[in-house]
Amino acid sequence: MSKQFYQVIAHYQAIPEKSDEVAANLAQLAEASRNEPDNLSYTVSRALDNPHHFVIIESYGSKAGFAAHRESDHFQQIGVARIIPALEDRTVTAFYGDGSLD
Repeated sequence: MSKQFYQVIAHYQAIPEKSDEVAANLAQLAEASRNEPDNLSYTVSRALDNPHHFVIIESYGSKAGFAAHRESDHFQQIGVARIIPALEDRTVTAFYGDGSLD
């Protein structure tokens, strides 16, 4: 039986002149987030056909682990204070997965 996990997929559309800044801040946020105790994975991708569009895929052992991530100092200082103000649009969707589709 596969272990259930909590996955979040976020689409960020950066303000065009802020795209490189968002990319740099996302790299810092990803590095810090991967060290959280309940984090299973954290990947950031930048669209090839639109350098202002980023997709973040995060997996946690539980919904509580994701909630702890959102309260963490690094999310507040990097995500909330620096990344979110540099976005035109942001969509975040959460899922439960069990790995059965792998």
